[in-house]
Amino acid sequence: MEIRKFGATKVCHITSAHSRYDVRIFHKQCKSLAANGYDVTLLVNDDVENEQIDGVHIRSTNFQPRNRFERMIMSRRLIEAEAIAINADIYHLHDPELLPVGLRLKKTGKTVVFDSHEDYLLTIADKNWIFRPLRPIVRTFYGWYEKYALEKFDGSIVCYHWTEERYRRYVDNVEMVLNFPVVREGQITPPDFSRRAICFAGGISPQWCHKEILIALSRIDNVTYELAGRLSGEYGNSLQHMDAWKQVNYHGIISQSEVFNTVYANSSIGMALLDYIPQCKGTVGNLSNTKLFEYMYAGLPVICTDFDLWTDIIEKENCGIAVNPHNIDEISEAISYLLNNPEVAERMGKNGRSAVIKRYNWKVEEDKLLEFYSLLSE
Repeated sequence: MEIRKFGATKVCHITSAHSRYDVRIFHKQCKSLAANGYDVTLLVNDDVENEQIDGVHIRSTNFQPRNRFERMIMSRRLIEAEAIAINADIYHLHDPELLPVGLRLKKTGKTVVFDSHEDYLLTIADKNWIFRPLRPIVRTFYGWYEKYALEKFDGSIVCYHWTEERYRRYVDNVEMVLNFPVVREGQITPPDFSRRAICFAGGISPQWCHKEILIALSRIDNVTYELAGRLSGEYGNSLQHMDAWKQVNYHGIISQSEVFNTVYANSSIGMALLDYIPQCKGTVGNLSNTKLFEYMYAGLPVICTDFDLWTDIIEKENCGIAVNPHNIDEISEAISYLLNNPEVAERMGKNGRSAVIKRYNWKVEEDKLLEFYSLLSE
């Protein structure tokens, strides 16, 4: 039997696709709500035992989907049953396949919120698991169904400006909550600006332009690429066969603390060359990708894509260099400049860290989340 905090609003976050320890869902939103007096349960799709961490009750469906079909179709009944049993006041959904669950919960009189981690109308065109000729049909249907659901829901959290603009036509209470870093007490090991090393930790995939980075490195003497993340598939194999792979110090999959202590601390430049993907609306960019701000928080100068939104921050804070991610000359020149001018690199790194501590941090976004929840209770 669950013991409910006396007088506390009971909130249930639900995800069918994300890990129980997802940074945005668990470490940021759920922990923040729990720390501010809400009775928080996180319902997840896995076969791990229930647990309580930092005031958050993590509850499992005891079902680990093996593929998208099992996740999106078969697990829905289990999620819905568990959600109803939890009997929360507010349900916060984190995946588009949960929209039908939200509609069912609304019929029972519950308050329901949809958290759009991506702009799904934009990203459907890039979903390789959807047969290409069917993507326009899927996009049209999803757009209609999303609108239908949101008009019945009580609010929405979004990550992108254009999603916010579209959602405001469907529902009144919409808030853009960005994935800025959690600023923690204590010191982060500062970067080593005496090392000729660039770094990246995260998705080793084509959208992060690693091939372009390696080609640029092949033009520069005495530089190391500190790289961490999952290296697999045809793309990972192709990277390892490039001439510049000999300049890579590959760390594999490591924890966030190890990323800061063994990758960022032993580098002097952070690389954030995200391609012009649909969820960035070409050259516009977005502010919900954590990579740029993670490097800034670590005290690293950033070489990033020349998105409009990112370039504005780079220029305002004087914390790096923005380049075309497909222009090898621009990439190699930016790397060489910062490696050859360590005092400039260090100053940019300090500027970036100061900016995150003052402006681009989770506490700012947490306040927006709490205000959003206060409106749900009115």
